[in-house]
Amino acid sequence: MSAETLKLKQQTVAEYVDKFGKAKSFVLVDYRGLNVAEDTAMRSELRKNNVEYKVIKNRLVLRALKESGIEGFDALLEGPTALAISYDDAVAPSKIIVDSVKKTNNKISVKGGVVEGKTLDVEGIKKVASIPSKPVLVAQLLGMLQTPIRGLAVALSEIAKKQEA
Repeated sequence: MSAETLKLKQQTVAEYVDKFGKAKSFVLVDYRGLNVAEDTAMRSELRKNNVEYKVIKNRLVLRALKESGIEGFDALLEGPTALAISYDDAVAPSKIIVDSVKKTNNKISVKGGVVEGKTLDVEGIKKVASIPSKPVLVAQLLGMLQTPIRGLAVALSEIAKKQEA
């Protein structure tokens, strides 16, 4: 291996160490079986949600994971692998990839991932994907907070009507 090739590989590993340090979450994907249209649709959805998606070299990413202190991916990094990584939304990569698995009739598969520093297997990624988006969670919280207030307003209104009568 030439010194130039070694230097390029070291730069790539350092780049991934930096990405893993900044990421809220990432998902590793086996993308075999996707046709061009399906891959384009998935990449477009990922881009809309500010999720970086890239085909990766297993050995380099494995080295970067180990340098980042992330363990448990040795057995998962076999065969072709792509990385969906988000720096903003911890749920977005999981949700989009799991939806793509459903849309493509399991042509792709989730290998595992990390969400908020926690290493997850396929089932863990599926659970994260089922979490509603932030706007939906905020709306649910506001609804829960308004219910007691609304009940109090109705009760006070009924008391006022009885006193008038």
